[in-house]
Amino acid sequence: MKKAKVFTMGILAAAVVLSLAGCSGKKSATTDTGSKDSGKTTTKTVALITDTGGVDDRSFNQSAWEGLEAWGKTHDFTRGNKGFQYFQSKSESDYVANINSAKAAGFKTIFGIGYKLQPAIEQSAKKNPKLNFVIIDDSIKGLDNVVSATFKDNESSYLAGIAAAYTTKTNIVGFVGGAKGDVIDRFDAGYAEGVAAGAKELGKSVKVINQYAGDFSAPDKGKSIAQGMYQQGADIIFHASGATGNGVFQEAKAINQAGSKKVWVIGVDRDQSDEGKYTTKDGDSANFTLTSTLKGVNKVTEDLSEKAFKGEFKGGQHIIYGLKDDGVGLAKGQLSAKTQKAVDQAKQDIIDGKITVSEHPAKK
Repeated sequence: MKKAKVFTMGILAAAVVLSLAGCSGKKSATTDTGSKDSGKTTTKTVALITDTGGVDDRSFNQSAWEGLEAWGKTHDFTRGNKGFQYFQSKSESDYVANINSAKAAGFKTIFGIGYKLQPAIEQSAKKNPKLNFVIIDDSIKGLDNVVSATFKDNESSYLAGIAAAYTTKTNIVGFVGGAKGDVIDRFDAGYAEGVAAGAKELGKSVKVINQYAGDFSAPDKGKSIAQGMYQQGADIIFHASGATGNGVFQEAKAINQAGSKKVWVIGVDRDQSDEGKYTTKDGDSANFTLTSTLKGVNKVTEDLSEKAFKGEFKGGQHIIYGLKDDGVGLAKGQLSAKTQKAVDQAKQDIIDGKITVSEHPAKK
């Protein structure tokens, strides 16, 4: 067995940890699968339940799966019932069924990827106290076999707003949300405040066109919304919409390849630079992904899987990851030096407490 990989982001050590159930640090029970580590009973079976965006959404779910794959590779574990696996949800009705399938297959640690899985994870955790559960992007109280992990997406989105304000030529930018809720509220609020702050620094006014698709797995809706926004003069769109955002990229690629104008997309949850690659009318290689907000979902799945493997999974915690902990961030992307300097300053001001970013959009 290879030596366990160190959690490079360091976000667990510095993260804000809130006790949700008895602060005793009680460890959730695990089941012996034949592996031993320093004399402790360990388990290597870890399952990931996706939301409806799917494991290949190029965003949130994919990042979570990449973290689990990295953990498996560290130990030379194989994908399958004796190692690690994902269960893909095509609809919300699949959540409980997929969790039950993972349990029946013998998985001992089960991740719910996305706030929509919260009820299903909570229900299953109550019924299966000897299994480990993780809910990402929401919290569950009162269960000592569940770890809750949430992110300060409002902070990274604020930086995206600064980048948009400094980059826009038309002074019109867009925001495409998946479905309304507390999580996407953070993206929405942070982006709007960042755009306003950046515009103020530059002494100009920037309009934000805001629209929700009502779905995280509808690329066609994303493409239609993006088409409308670009037609209204937006030259940058930030999407927080999972696989729906793939349609935003499709529309931007079509416009950029046509060569009539340059438009940008700001990606979400992982560096989506690869989605922005295109060939210009002159045959040159170019990229329209301005930047991407980063979310350490991959590091969470990797780290908590390792803790479960070592018998160190401590349920009853709510771990919150922000800029200060390197739990969220902004990719370099195609940012100019001037824009990057403004982003870096805003990041430091948030870390130092000089800027507090709202978690919900201002009421209109």
